[in-house]
Amino acid sequence: MTAPARFADYPVRFGVDAPEAALNRVTTAFRIVVAIPILIVLGLVSGGSLSANGRSQGPAAAGGLLFLAPLVMILFRHKYPKWWFDWNVALWRFGNRVAVYMLLLRDEYPATDNLQSVRLDVDFPDVPVDLNRWLPLVKWFLAIPHYVVLLFLWIGVFFSVVAAWFTILFTGRYPTSLFDYVVGVLRWHNRVLGYAFVLSTDRYPPFSLAD
Repeated sequence: MTAPARFADYPVRFGVDAPEAALNRVTTAFRIVVAIPILIVLGLVSGGSLSANGRSQGPAAAGGLLFLAPLVMILFRHKYPKWWFDWNVALWRFGNRVAVYMLLLRDEYPATDNLQSVRLDVDFPDVPVDLNRWLPLVKWFLAIPHYVVLLFLWIGVFFSVVAAWFTILFTGRYPTSLFDYVVGVLRWHNRVLGYAFVLSTDRYPPFSLAD
């Protein structure tokens, strides 16, 4: 399905390929148990480093994503180091693959480096042109309306996944309407994350589930 023109050029784009074959009923039934190893890996990667006394010594982050360091660089140097951006995008993609697996959207076990069927494309900003050096100070605040809407949308995701779980156990299929809704919420969530915390764009995220 072709994305509407009004969203197709947004700097954060997300999608998940719908499964062509029937989903595995056994791994679906025990998804939480099966996912434990990869959840541990994600936690270790995104949890920050620890000092000898057990206190976190990692950089200020949002779920492992570098946040304060890019903010300071944009604010005072008006630049976003490419390797910091690449780290954020790589970890961000990994987290999305795990989320897609946990939400029962796909059967493939999340890879640590392979994109698989989950697409997250983020444009690297031309900082002097694309980013206002002062806006990162308030983006998290400007995004509050999105947090409120997403709270209710994620409640809907919870019930959608429960319904999908039962449907998959009986039919092996994820209802198309529920699949599109859950992917849409992930898309919305990722746009807000890119705007408010990854700081990859100054374009305010659309209030939309659409691609």
